[in-house]
Amino acid sequence: MASSNTPEIVVLHRLIHRADPEDLADEIEKRLPNATIHTATSAAESAEYIQTADIAVGAFLTEQLLSNAEQLSWFQTVSAGVDHLPYEEIDERSIHLTSASGVHAEPVAEQAIAYMLAFERDLPRALEQKNRREFRPWVGGELHGKTLGVVGLGSIGTRVAELGDAFGMEILGTKRDPSTAPSVVETVYGPSSTEQLCAQSDYVVLTCPLTERTRGLIDERKFGSMASDSVLINLARGGVVDEEALITALQRGEIAGAALDVFTTEPLPENSPLWNLSNVLLTPHIGGSTPKYWERCADIFVENYEHYVNEDYGSMTNRMSTVADDGGDSA
Repeated sequence: MASSNTPEIVVLHRLIHRADPEDLADEIEKRLPNATIHTATSAAESAEYIQTADIAVGAFLTEQLLSNAEQLSWFQTVSAGVDHLPYEEIDERSIHLTSASGVHAEPVAEQAIAYMLAFERDLPRALEQKNRREFRPWVGGELHGKTLGVVGLGSIGTRVAELGDAFGMEILGTKRDPSTAPSVVETVYGPSSTEQLCAQSDYVVLTCPLTERTRGLIDERKFGSMASDSVLINLARGGVVDEEALITALQRGEIAGAALDVFTTEPLPENSPLWNLSNVLLTPHIGGSTPKYWERCADIFVENYEHYVNEDYGSMTNRMSTVADDGGDSA
């Protein structure tokens, strides 16, 4: 519950994508011109402002910050996942936790399509030939008619499925509760049938959160079930994939390729074999980046703010009453 009629808000100094916290604060202020907002631009200011804040917004809520947060009752993270937060301590202190799930749906889904088109049309080959000034045609493939398997049908996974459907792909998916899956998905499995989805898909796209249930979900057995011309796309978290098993599958030709935006260790170590594999596309965890990011985060925050001041906490968007399940999002 807010400590006064006008809750005190702090935008913490650490966001994501190396963003300036002023950008997010400005978007919030446009929507809540009468709100009391402090914008921290350093660790020292975050530690200072959070002492009297009712609400904090940011990417990270460290144990040190929590120890300083004497009256904090709501933390709005600007990421979709919460696996990086001290969840148990937040829960023990009855601090409401909401995520930015959904804010990444459009850019992440478009990146998934970009990866698939890159493999179908062999765009890496085009870049290589350009560098060699070589004009040699080849026959490209089509997404139309291919099977897309989406692991995790939250807002991101749903948008991936919608775009895949627009290309004429057959859509499969997994969701903790298959009865709540979007209608665009033709066949829906529970999490225990992920291997079956992998076996049937030309492209397996990961958009699930990292939880104890999903850690190492895509392992040697799943790779063994995939066709030799299939491709894995990871836009979830690096830990969802057994990276050593992935490297082995790629080196042995057990799968055709992989497109990876996330890794077990980030930045990806210089000695990782992934750098040298010609059948791998790598991007530095940029799937959720978009110039509209802070506008969308502010929209979620302001919607939740209205519920907060009215003490209607159960109606808050993306309220994390428990750690995210394997049918949600991560970015």
